Amino acid sequence: MILEPKSFQLFPDSASNFAPSVDGLYGYMVVVSAFFSLLVAFLIIFFAVKYRKRAGAPIPTPADEHSIGGMILEIAWSVIPLVLSLVMFAWGASIMFEESRPPKDSLSIYVTGKRWMWKVQHLEGAREINELHVPINRNIKLTMTSEDVIHDFYVPAFRTKTDVLPGRYTTEWFRPTKIGAYHLFCAEYCGTKHSGMVGTVYVMSVEDYDKWLAQGSGEGSMAEEGESLFRQLGCGNCHVKDGHGRAPNLQGLYGMKADLSDGTSVRVDESYIRESVLYPQAKIVAGYDRIMPTFHGLITDEGMLKLIEYIKSLGNPSGVVPERTVPAEPSDIQKTGPMAVPSSEFRGQAASGKAAPASQGTGKQQ
Repeated sequence: MILEPKSFQLFPDSASNFAPSVDGLYGYMVVVSAFFSLLVAFLIIFFAVKYRKRAGAPIPTPADEHSIGGMILEIAWSVIPLVLSLVMFAWGASIMFEESRPPKDSLSIYVTGKRWMWKVQHLEGAREINELHVPINRNIKLTMTSEDVIHDFYVPAFRTKTDVLPGRYTTEWFRPTKIGAYHLFCAEYCGTKHSGMVGTVYVMSVEDYDKWLAQGSGEGSMAEEGESLFRQLGCGNCHVKDGHGRAPNLQGLYGMKADLSDGTSVRVDESYIRESVLYPQAKIVAGYDRIMPTFHGLITDEGMLKLIEYIKSLGNPSGVVPERTVPAEPSDIQKTGPMAVPSSEFRGQAASGKAAPASQGTGKQQ
């Protein structure tokens, strides 16, 4: 399936669930703007001709500024535009709120922006560069980050556009409704080759998508690769599944609330996991000490996504997170912060060269 040249189109294809509502709002704004533009232009010309100065004509007497008619006119030209503008606001806000809340049954796909390409990672292991394959009539959730500067993931046919930021995760979702190939652009100037940061989104039938996905990369799913990376980094030494380790139990932790040592709490999501791995001293889970080393520079952005997906896969099938119990421990056992490896073990791995495979376990750089 390739993008074929098309005849002139005033609008791009309408190929997602958001396209009709966005087009409807855009059409409403165009009609309102055109109506008032033409009305103002007509009145300017009409009054310029009707009340033009004529030779020998008497100077008209000014109208009473406080007349009922003048007051009604002023109220009318204030209230009517206000109501029309509030309709735009409410309509646009409803679309924005809908676009910001991906459905729970969405198919998750990870996207990494890098000058000047889009790297796509499917949970099942398939990888793409500057291409994105998705099934038709399925909610798709993109979790995106950037390796360098700000990018913007823009698919005109889907009427969706979201900034892709370095150091954090943003989400975008849509439901493709039309099989075909559609343009993908970076809509944020990101450097000299910004115009070349383009790609293609392929919307396929469910059967064709399953066949394409089955080809995979031969390296296992993201969760499986994340588990391998988790072990290579020695995270399992402290994050013990039975809750008796020196670090928080990660089983079923994703999506839940974590109580912090400063008395606040935070939701365990992709951004929190990333921060805990790279900057472990930023937020310390209550009951644990500040002795976790940073893994900054030891794990790539792609490796981080795999590690996150592994932690997400640890959720209990029932969705209930068991209560953490703090067992009595000998005084010589220290606790660590979130996502931790003991500093002594970390230094030992670095000295013996065992930390090197960490970068190899993050997946292939494309």
